[in-house]
Amino acid sequence: MPELIRDIDPGLVRDRLGEVREAGRPGLEILVATKYVPVEEMGALAEAGVGLVGENRLDSLIEKQERFADRFTWDFIGNLQSRKAPEVAERVRLIHSLASESAARKLERAAGSGAAALIEVNVAGEGTKGGVAPSELAALIEACPLPVEGLMTMPPATADPELSRPHFARLAELAAEHGLERLSMGTSQDWRVAVEEGATIVRLGSGLLRREPLE
Repeated sequence: MPELIRDIDPGLVRDRLGEVREAGRPGLEILVATKYVPVEEMGALAEAGVGLVGENRLDSLIEKQERFADRFTWDFIGNLQSRKAPEVAERVRLIHSLASESAARKLERAAGSGAAALIEVNVAGEGTKGGVAPSELAALIEACPLPVEGLMTMPPATADPELSRPHFARLAELAAEHGLERLSMGTSQDWRVAVEEGATIVRLGSGLLRREPLE
């Protein structure tokens, strides 16, 4: 398990955010994944100009919102458990990881929360990854009581970002087929390729926050 990220340098993060914005397109959203950022380091992110953060677990989301609720826009990017789905929806702008009809049914209680969903699609068909198959996408869109604004995917792990390109391209095709505008795809190792294939949200974590160079 990666170590928690401490001693975050706000100036370094600010510079890297500028690099991503310059390489991106107008309107690109940079979500900073804070799974490994302890609550006491969240102030450094605010100082760096981070506006959008993504949490993986409800308990961490609650803890960080208790201290920094008004400093950030909050999204949920972790595995969405059915029993926790309503409370997650009450606390975030977007859920990036809706991947089952059981979780969608639980969201009925949060239909008026103002949150929206992105459906996670397992474009590569990996048995170990979450997400629905492309053939199941229409049914989940229909079943979701929250507005569905787009799609998300996590391609197979690879050291070569170019190998992610066909998966990003396929997600963009699926979004267009279903009239969806948001595309949450691309992480620290492949965000440039994701942007080229139409990402509207990139999810950057340790590659943005640690002192090693951003790829």
